Amino acid sequence: MARRTGRPSYQLDTAAVGRRRTARYAAVAGVIALVTALLGGLVGYQVGRPDATEATIASIKQAEAKRDAQQIVELTETARRVRDQVAPVLAAIKTETTGGRAPDAAQTRQWQEVMRRAAEPFADPPSGTTATNVARGGLRAAVQQASLAVDAYALAAGVPAAQRAAVLDVAARQAAEAATIWSVAATQLDQVSVDAGHGHQHVFLDTDPHGGALTPDGAAEGTGG
Repeated sequence: MARRTGRPSYQLDTAAVGRRRTARYAAVAGVIALVTALLGGLVGYQVGRPDATEATIASIKQAEAKRDAQQIVELTETARRVRDQVAPVLAAIKTETTGGRAPDAAQTRQWQEVMRRAAEPFADPPSGTTATNVARGGLRAAVQQASLAVDAYALAAGVPAAQRAAVLDVAARQAAEAATIWSVAATQLDQVSVDAGHGHQHVFLDTDPHGGALTPDGAAEGTGG
């Protein structure tokens, strides 16, 4: 019976070498893949990470948003106080100008003092975002228009009776315009309050619904923030 023989030693050496080479290739490929992944992650981090300028801008925007949110709270409180001062005067002018009576000088001086105090909070306004500045500027314009209405009413006291009705009509129209301007500013203030997370804040005057002034949207106070 013939003796079984194995493969020659040179063939075994070649096979072993091939397996070792394959193993080395696999290891090298694994290392390359790992290094590539690490480099890719590092590059992605470097690309995605905000630089110093972007970080500064983000910080400024965050501080601005916080400051504006506080300004909106303060402006809303101011608007409520001023509304309570101005609203009775505008309502009285509307009533007094319909009768054609000569204005009472003492009453007129009192109203002018009310308008002066109502304008004080807007004399030196802080710098805020555009939207908040628009609301504040609208409230200020409404107070100025209301003040003109009071001044026109006061002038009616010094004109002849035949001309008094025309002057009183101008005063009434200016008072109505003041209420309209206020309603626009109040609408803007309501919107910026919602945007800042404070919810709806309705600081409107009680006006004639047919007079052209804007009215509250019907949402509950404090909701929607």
